[in-house]
Amino acid sequence: MALTPPIEPMLAEARRQLPPDQALPRDWTAEQKPDGFRVILFARPGLVVLQSRQGADLTGAFPDIAAAASALREALVLDGELVVPHEGRLHFGELQRRARRRGRGAVEAAAERPAYLIVFDVLEQGDTELLARPYRERRTILEGLFAREVLAAPFALCPATSDRATALDWLDPAWGTAGIEGVVIKGGEQPYLPGKRAWIKVRNRRNCITCNTLRPGLCANHAGQRSGSTTVAESLIGVTCTQGSDASMLCQIQQKGDH
Repeated sequence: MALTPPIEPMLAEARRQLPPDQALPRDWTAEQKPDGFRVILFARPGLVVLQSRQGADLTGAFPDIAAAASALREALVLDGELVVPHEGRLHFGELQRRARRRGRGAVEAAAERPAYLIVFDVLEQGDTELLARPYRERRTILEGLFAREVLAAPFALCPATSDRATALDWLDPAWGTAGIEGVVIKGGEQPYLPGKRAWIKVRNRRNCITCNTLRPGLCANHAGQRSGSTTVAESLIGVTCTQGSDASMLCQIQQKGDH
């Protein structure tokens, strides 16, 4: 049976620090957590709905995302983070402003401040519900959708790693300054459990992702902070996006919601 809105998103339990390996889920993966709106997107013939974490319908406020969803060549239900880049960062204020607009105002706001959906899970593909499938299988399916360009701008694949050192790097305060809230840890064998706090969330001390390089079709996002002459953190994530009217724009990823 096809999933229908609204559905509760799977959630995470907050931890103060990354647990030791023996306390992490089996076959774990850490995903970056940008700061924006948590949404579930339903995209199939005759149905396009952008649902907030609380179940509200945001479709009318984000006609750019709705149009891209309508054009997908496969029916999908996706879980991700909705963001609006502005002034060198993912701008939560601009995201809130867009969420209040409807009709002609929403169309004008979309042209002025395009939104992007950072996708980290796929809950349905075609006629197949994927909730009971293990996370590692859903992630492989999701990566395949991007590899085959079923998903492209304004959709972007959420960065993920199974390397502890990389996950710890993403928790550096410099990443917070740059736009990442922290990480979400998911077990490879975990099914998708709507409404359950079965993931682990670890926050850093700052909130913000910065993208220092923009070229058509790819926004390379860097996070860096210096203490004297020493680089505290510097990393790169690729975020699919279109070239805006301001070619010097710095893209950022940020979110005000919970996994």
